[in-house]
Amino acid sequence: MVDITASMVKELRDLTGLGMMECKKALTETAGDMKAAEDLLRIKSGAKASKAAGRIAAEGMVGAYIATDGRSGALVEVNCETDFVARNEDFINFACNLAQLVTTQNLADTDALAAATLANGENVEEFRKALVMKLGENISVRRCVRYATQGQLASYLHGSRIGVMIDYTGGDETLGKDLAMHIAASKPLCVSREQVAPDLLARERLIYTAQAAESGKPADIVAKMVDGRIAKYLAEVTLLGQPFVKDPEQTVEKLLAAKSAKVNGFTMFVVGEGIEKKSCDFAAEVMAQVNQAK
Repeated sequence: MVDITASMVKELRDLTGLGMMECKKALTETAGDMKAAEDLLRIKSGAKASKAAGRIAAEGMVGAYIATDGRSGALVEVNCETDFVARNEDFINFACNLAQLVTTQNLADTDALAAATLANGENVEEFRKALVMKLGENISVRRCVRYATQGQLASYLHGSRIGVMIDYTGGDETLGKDLAMHIAASKPLCVSREQVAPDLLARERLIYTAQAAESGKPADIVAKMVDGRIAKYLAEVTLLGQPFVKDPEQTVEKLLAAKSAKVNGFTMFVVGEGIEKKSCDFAAEVMAQVNQAK
């Protein structure tokens, strides 16, 4: 029987980033063959990742990256199950590296990202599976967006849970940062009223019409009431119509005009947005984890 030394375990741990006991067990099962042990751990990490994939991952972080010329950049949302893992250095680095990868390799979606290669030579999907095994939680790369512009890009991260990237022309770097921060705070749906989805606008108009009709006022007055409410709604949900957070006396539209600037588009990711979180009692949760570990 091959003697598994502490230096062998440390070497395998350095290669895989996994726990000492897992590395020692893999070396024992492979009679001390380092390469076979590494392969075995990769196989096991894949199996563990598959088991974890069914668990809801609604925590996580948004990674942001902008190239040095300010004309290309990306946002990536990576999810995990708890805020504890979301604060883990390996998890944070993974999300940030993915944002850079999307930017530099011009990746269109998460499928392309999963197939890409990290700077250290590892495949993204294989690295994700290994991270699942190391941290013990489901980790998923939920979405990404890449920007390339002839103008300028700016980003803003509110903690790590809200990420904004904005594409603009004119103005300066401070304006870009201020606009990105405004979007994170005020959460507009789009830049201008022309970009509001027709079905969404029709739904709001239907609701406002029903509400106004209950007033018992003449049809022409009701129509004016509805138009007024629609105008207010459009001001609330569009970037240009909103009061600027740092100076509510002026709208973003007026701010841009004063700076001879224009917003071409923006994206905001909110971690876990739209993911239905499952709730269960603590005892049931512990038992579920015990069963998954078998």
